[in-house]
Amino acid sequence: MNIRRWSAGVLAAALFVPGLAACKSEDGSPTAGSTSAAKPADPKEALLASTKELQKGNFTFTIKGGELNGEGTVHLPSKSAEMKMETSSEELSMNMHLVFIDNDSWVKLELGGAMADAVPAFKAMKGKYQHLDRSKLDGVKELSFDFADVDPAGAEKMINAITDVKQTGDGAYEGTIDATKAADSDLLDEDTIKTLGAQASALPFTAKVDGQGRLSELTVQVPAVGSAKAQTLTVTYANYGSATAPKAPAASQVVEASDQLYEMFKG
Repeated sequence: MNIRRWSAGVLAAALFVPGLAACKSEDGSPTAGSTSAAKPADPKEALLASTKELQKGNFTFTIKGGELNGEGTVHLPSKSAEMKMETSSEELSMNMHLVFIDNDSWVKLELGGAMADAVPAFKAMKGKYQHLDRSKLDGVKELSFDFADVDPAGAEKMINAITDVKQTGDGAYEGTIDATKAADSDLLDEDTIKTLGAQASALPFTAKVDGQGRLSELTVQVPAVGSAKAQTLTVTYANYGSATAPKAPAASQVVEASDQLYEMFKG
């Protein structure tokens, strides 16, 4: 995540595992008070309009793709956010919980699998939240959050990059996206787009909006390239205007973050 948005949910796994390897090598339901706005007739305009409620920063979300599963909450009224994610490979499993409240942030990181022994410092902190020092977060974007840009997937940028779209049902759409025009969207990272080459200019997508015209699901199909398998990347949004503010971990569960944590995420 440039956690300018919750890209950590999408990117941290991809960035974290290589760092570890180097170490080893040596609903969209209506809510009370919500109002129903008229949906634009043009499908692309309707989808762009569906992202406006995200800017209020009060919703829950999930992100799924490949070996990654994540979920979280953004609650701008209390200037708080959190994300839980899990990912696994043949040699590593990882569970991460990030909590942001105003200027404070914490991460709980638990590793499993054969490669986990490469970082013994984290084994000693199992079950603990590491309190992050803001002065050490320069260059560690996966552990940061910008409350001025709260969408975990950059849906508006993805929708702006739509090249073809049609409505397929009540609140349902499909078409293609030119991902080369949305490299900073966070649902797709720049390296993936480069790897896709010409295919990146026409990725199939589907989208759904709820009864109030708010985006509830966006799915992008990423084709197989070389040794990389095809992926289905999906972000969902729900509980608009009624998300529960995340809480800080109990003091008894908190330790100060180790220098190794910052170095690993810089890797």
